[in-house]
Amino acid sequence: MTKILNVHNLEKSYSSGSKKLTILKDITFSVEAKETFAIVGPSGSGKTTLLGLCAGLDQPDGGTVELCGTDIGSLSEDERALLRNRNVGFIFQDFQLLPTLTALENVAVPLELQGDKNATKYALELLGKVGLADRTHHYPSQLSGGEQQRVALARAFSNKPAILIADEPTGNLDAETGEKVVNLLFDLNKELGTTLVIVTHDIELAQKTGHILKLKGGRIIENTFTAQ
Repeated sequence: MTKILNVHNLEKSYSSGSKKLTILKDITFSVEAKETFAIVGPSGSGKTTLLGLCAGLDQPDGGTVELCGTDIGSLSEDERALLRNRNVGFIFQDFQLLPTLTALENVAVPLELQGDKNATKYALELLGKVGLADRTHHYPSQLSGGEQQRVALARAFSNKPAILIADEPTGNLDAETGEKVVNLLFDLNKELGTTLVIVTHDIELAQKTGHILKLKGGRIIENTFTAQ
């Protein structure tokens, strides 16, 4: 299997006054192509920091991150952004939709920026897959939280990413809505052959994946494959 994400001896610290605060220490793991992977741990365990390092949004103090076969530490900020735009989809807890754009425009814009002439057609197809074919011209303020997250889901898959990173994707949703979004996420991921990395404190959600990495105090305390 091809390793789509390869993390080796990752370290990250921040200065707090005269003290050095270690966020991540000696983090090593890999994610195979088309794998479903969860990073879990309590608040303050380093999950979000690790996510940012894996996506090249931040730089480590030590260690390496290879994303889609490229050592992102060797890239400039612009080169890292280009790598993300081509290969990575993101889903966030707070949706991060553009409020002045309709659902259709929110999904189509990333494709249009890449010069895709079929952007609107593919965006409509994705919105249909997440059950929002009748809400394409609604603005985020006219949609429920669950609908907004479904738009975000369609947008995340719009550039046909090699890897999709979901940061607490159900964190702002009630249990029933969250379950629907998770089912859609896994179904779309399987259909489109994407690698899925979920950061969550929800063990039940993590157990739906095939591989779980547990963090505590900035260190890996467990790295296990599930029976999925």
